[in-house]
Amino acid sequence: MDRLYENFNKLLKGTKTNFIRYMYDEIKWENRMLGLVGPRGVGKTTLFLQYIKKNLTLKDTLYVSADNIYFADNTLIDLADKFSKQGGKHLFIDEIHKYPNWSRELKQMYDSYPNVRFFFTGSSILDIYKGMADLSRRAPVYEMQGLSFREYLALFHGIDATTYTFEELLEHKVDIPELIHPLPVFADYLKRGYYPFGKDLDFNMELEQVINQTMEIDIPQYANMNVATGRKLKQLLMIISQSVPFKPVMQKLADLTRVSRNYIADYLLYIERAGMIAQLRDETGGIRSLGKVEKIYLDNPNLIAILGKNELNVGNLRETFFYNQMRVKQDVISSHIADFQIGGRTFEVGGKNKGQKQIAEAAEGYVVKDDIETGYGNVIPLWYFGLNY
Repeated sequence: MDRLYENFNKLLKGTKTNFIRYMYDEIKWENRMLGLVGPRGVGKTTLFLQYIKKNLTLKDTLYVSADNIYFADNTLIDLADKFSKQGGKHLFIDEIHKYPNWSRELKQMYDSYPNVRFFFTGSSILDIYKGMADLSRRAPVYEMQGLSFREYLALFHGIDATTYTFEELLEHKVDIPELIHPLPVFADYLKRGYYPFGKDLDFNMELEQVINQTMEIDIPQYANMNVATGRKLKQLLMIISQSVPFKPVMQKLADLTRVSRNYIADYLLYIERAGMIAQLRDETGGIRSLGKVEKIYLDNPNLIAILGKNELNVGNLRETFFYNQMRVKQDVISSHIADFQIGGRTFEVGGKNKGQKQIAEAAEGYVVKDDIETGYGNVIPLWYFGLNY
């Protein structure tokens, strides 16, 4: 175990606490066991290390990654047993989905070592969903999204903006004195600001690796797919990236990918849960259930910049941003007269010349405009909606 502690200490020393993600304050850290999931690259490992650095002592805490060579000869239960006997109290396990039968062993650890608290992360949301049945009600699982525009301002530019409620955004209560001209930095956010590693010189390459690992490893591994089927999955993502936003026609997608129509809906759900696409559903389902899918988007604007290549559709970019940012705190569904509906409110997203026509029949309608710094009445700047978390 000595090497595990050495690696942990190195990681902790290199962890900074000057910027902390939104999820930190939403997690109930006092739970005896909890999980944190989300797409690859959104900062889950860093969040756990920050919590350790700010709140715990090294003498009774250990962080490990489930893909460490240590687990070639030892089980998670072996680790928990040794850790407990040495007086350990807080065990953090990263990339838990890379360990076979992880959920059963976590359940046994929870029941066998009542004096130890267990924390785990998983990049493959799919596997976490699959394993939760074994954990029953023992472990709440928090799902973390990439950076909001507000978080990007803090991490990339040192601009400390407050979080605004949905109501405050609609009432134009946004006030960021340091942000004199928001549009240039907002444009940069759309290209590279969703992922914390967006500041890296090789960001494009790193994001392509995230996409490839998700599509070629995470999903096929979860669904027990062969290599050929995994390639079909990636082909499906590329078709979506060149067509979004669009109303999915299952037979057309089946013909283009040469995959049975019966599998397309499942494949889309896998890709969605892995953080590559977002499916906008109707009022019978909403984002938190499986209602009828009305439109499919790429998950976030940065994916559009990578996968869309030269096919960038600015209208799609705007809608993707709005949906991506607002779904964290609100239940966003499709609108039969405009782009989106949140509660009883209707939203039409467009450029600075977008009119009121689409929302004329709405009980309470708003025009969300890109390329404007401030709004008025029911006209809301698009960048405002990146300040909600």
